[in-house]
Amino acid sequence: MKQFFALLVLLLVVATACSSGSGTDPISPSSEGLEQTPVLSSSGSSGKLSTPTAIPETSESPIGSAKGVQGGTLVLLGSDPPTLDPHLNSDATSAIYAVEIFGGLMTIDQNLAIVGDLAESWDMSPDGTTTTFRLRPGSSFHNGRLVTATDVKWSMERATDPITESYNASVFLNDIVGVSERLSGLSNNISGITIINDQTLTIKTDAPKAYFLSKLTYPVSSVLDRDNVGIGKGWILEPNGTGPFKLAEYRPGELLRLTRFDDYHLGPAILDEVEFLLSGGDGMLMYENDEIHATGIGLSLLEGILDPSNALNLEVVQAPPQFGVDYFGFNTSEPPFDDIKVRQAFNYAIDRQTLATALLQDLVVPASGILPPGFPGYNPDLEGYGYDPEKAVQLLQESRYGEAGELPRITLTVPGSFGAAISPSIEAMLAMWEENLGADISVLQTEWAIFLQDLHQNRFQMFGGLGWIADYPDPENFLDVLFHSESTNNQSEYMNREVDRLLEQARVEQDETVRFQLYHQLEELIVEDAPWVPLWHSNGGHILVKPNVEDFFVFPLIIPKYRYVYFTD
Repeated sequence: MKQFFALLVLLLVVATACSSGSGTDPISPSSEGLEQTPVLSSSGSSGKLSTPTAIPETSESPIGSAKGVQGGTLVLLGSDPPTLDPHLNSDATSAIYAVEIFGGLMTIDQNLAIVGDLAESWDMSPDGTTTTFRLRPGSSFHNGRLVTATDVKWSMERATDPITESYNASVFLNDIVGVSERLSGLSNNISGITIINDQTLTIKTDAPKAYFLSKLTYPVSSVLDRDNVGIGKGWILEPNGTGPFKLAEYRPGELLRLTRFDDYHLGPAILDEVEFLLSGGDGMLMYENDEIHATGIGLSLLEGILDPSNALNLEVVQAPPQFGVDYFGFNTSEPPFDDIKVRQAFNYAIDRQTLATALLQDLVVPASGILPPGFPGYNPDLEGYGYDPEKAVQLLQESRYGEAGELPRITLTVPGSFGAAISPSIEAMLAMWEENLGADISVLQTEWAIFLQDLHQNRFQMFGGLGWIADYPDPENFLDVLFHSESTNNQSEYMNREVDRLLEQARVEQDETVRFQLYHQLEELIVEDAPWVPLWHSNGGHILVKPNVEDFFVFPLIIPKYRYVYFTD
C-alpha cells in the first residue's frame, strides 16, 4: 500500500513501508526521532504474526469497567494526504485516513489476521479459483444505505476503469479474471465478478492465489457509494464510506477530523472523534502542553526520557518493529545504473552499520535484503552487501564505465521542500560514495505528492529518502509487487526473466513451505542484481502516550485502529 517518505533524516529529528512529512503513522516511532520516511505502500497470508503493542485479549468493549469513558476526542499530529480517494491510494499517509473512512470485503484485525470486513463469510471452490462472499447483514454506508453486492462490483469496476487512473488497481486486483481487459479499456465490466443476489457475489481469479484475500484488504478494494462519487470531484470531501469513522472536516494544512460512525458493522468506536493537526509543530512541546495525546520521541531526547527519574518515563510505550524497508533505488534502464557492477559498487560503498549505530542509535537494523525480520518468508541467512570499499572500487573498474570520472552526471531525487537542508544521513551516504567511489552526486528535492507522481512515472535516475511498508503480511507484497517487470510499482524498471518466472510460479504455489523457499531464492537473485540499495529495517522504538489513553496500539503495518482507543477517568 504504501510508499513512505523515508526522508532518511536518519538523525536527531524524525523517521519511518506503506510517506512522511508525509509518511506513515503520525506517531510512529519512525515518524519522529529518526528521519521522516515517506512511505510507499502497496498494503498475505492469514494468521497471526508478531504481537503489536498491547493487543486486547478480547474484542469486548472496556467501557463496562470502572475506568472506561465513552466518547472524547483523540488529538494527534498528522500530515496532508496526497489523496483521500482510496482507489488512488499509493502511500502510507493517505492509507492512514483511508482505512478509517472506507472498507472493503476483507480487513486486517488487531491480531494482524486477515478477517472479514463487509464480508461475513466466504468459501472457495474446489479448484481454488472462485470465492463466494456473503455480505454482513446490516452493513451500511455512512448515510445509512445498506451495502449490496452491486456496490462491491461497481466499486472494483470503478477502481479498474482507465478513466480513474488508479495506480495500484493492476497490482492488487489483476488476479481477478477480466480485470486486465477492464484496465486496458477492452471491457466495461469485470467478467470474473458475478452478483448472485443483493448479499452474495463470487469473484474468480485466474489461478489459485494463496494471498488473494490479503490483497482485498488494500484501499483500492474499498467499496464506494456510486451516487456519492457521482456528485463530481467534490465527493471526496464528503465521502460516504463504510469505515468506523466519517470524514467530518478537512482543511488542508490545518485539520482533518474524523467522527465515529455509530452504526459501524464491526462495532462502533468508543471515541467520539479523532483530530489530526496538519499545520505542523514541535510534537514534544505540544505533548507536554497537553495539545496532543501521543507523539514520537526525537533521538536527541530519547535517552533522557527513558531515564526512570524523568516524569515522562511512565508514559513511554514500546513500539514493535515496522514491517518495512528503507532504500535507495536505481533506474536500471538509465546510465550508469544500467550496469549491474555499478549498482553493486554503490551497495558495497555504504557502511550501513555505522550509520545505524552512530546516527540512529540502533533503532534500525541494517538490511541484508528486502523482507524485514519477523515477516513471513524472511531469510535470516541472506548475506546481502557488507561494507567493502575495495570491492566497490574493483566493481566500478570492471564496469563499462571503468572509473568515476567516466560516469555520466548522477542526480539523486528525494522527497522534501525545495531549498531545505539535506538530511545528515543522506549527506553521510553521499560522502561515502564520493570518498569510496569518487562519485559526484547532485541532489534534487521535490514535495512528497509531486515526488510520488514522478516516481510512478519512472522519471528518476536515482531516488531515495523513502521506504516501503507492508500492506499485508505476505512476501508477495514486497518481492512481486516491487520487482516483477510488469508491476506498476517496479520503479527501478528492473527486469530479470528468471525472476519473473519464479515470481509467477510462487503466485500459484499452494504449499507455503515451497512458496517461501521460492521467495528466498527470488530475494537472493534480486539482491544480487542490485536494483536497490537496501538500507535498514525498523528495530522498534518508543512513543509517548498520555496516561488516560488506553489501547493505543502501535502496529507494524497500517490497519484501522482508532476504534479500539478509549479514554479513562
